[in-house]
Amino acid sequence: MTTTATLLSDFWNDQIAEHGRQGIFLLLVAFLCSFLFIRTSARLGRSTTWWPGSVVTDGGVHLHHLVWGICMMMAAGTLAFTLRDETPWFELCAVLFGVGMGLTIDEFALWVYLSDVYWAKQGRASIDAALYAATLMGLLLLGINPLDLEQGAWAVILTVATTLAFSLVCFAKERVTHGLVGLFIPLVSLIGACRLAKPTSWWAKRFYGDRRPEKQARAVERFANRRSDSWKKSLQDAIGGKTNAELVAEGKGPKRVSESELEANPGEAQLDAAQELRARADRVAD
Repeated sequence: MTTTATLLSDFWNDQIAEHGRQGIFLLLVAFLCSFLFIRTSARLGRSTTWWPGSVVTDGGVHLHHLVWGICMMMAAGTLAFTLRDETPWFELCAVLFGVGMGLTIDEFALWVYLSDVYWAKQGRASIDAALYAATLMGLLLLGINPLDLEQGAWAVILTVATTLAFSLVCFAKERVTHGLVGLFIPLVSLIGACRLAKPTSWWAKRFYGDRRPEKQARAVERFANRRSDSWKKSLQDAIGGKTNAELVAEGKGPKRVSESELEANPGEAQLDAAQELRARADRVAD
């Protein structure tokens, strides 16, 4: 126990505090813990009846956990501006903000679609957003700062402008990973900007298509049935669980579905019927 405590203390003092990265470290840890907890809680709420379900008011309003996350981030931000760098309040604000981020990012798809698509295919955007957020915070924790002022003002302006230009090209080509990571490591965005665009991207519609059908055909072929897509889906399933539609197709429909999900996805209304039929079949088998 003493050895572990010593190692943790040395790590904090030598790797974190000495470089002034206490805030981003606590933010990242709190974010990961919060996101993994709420995602696990949601999965348990869907697959069991004993785990607490959604928070619903007496008026029938489903309070999504991003509401609590937004409130926590507002409180942490306000307190951080008020207390500034006072210890331990600064560190506590970082933890509070990280927890709020985890709760909010977990429902990122709700921001985008303004609909409860948590367990739909569109809901996978929340898992992607969480992975991107964790990656970017990890880069900051490693000390990769795209705004290194030691280079001089003009060097910083030129570097930022060039990096943004490459990243915008990546986003136009729907190479989001290249674009985001490239904001911190310009070489990554340069590579993404030079590579083939996805066939459904704005870049392909603007510069491929009828203008350059051979390149459009190459893009379609390149991005059809990629092995990386199956790896990505496996990772999404491991973190966030399968969609309701996939579970129903496998005969493993969820135990509970919220009212807001039924309103957002009318097809989900068949889930309760599927559950009932399965229960009847089990009783007959017994």
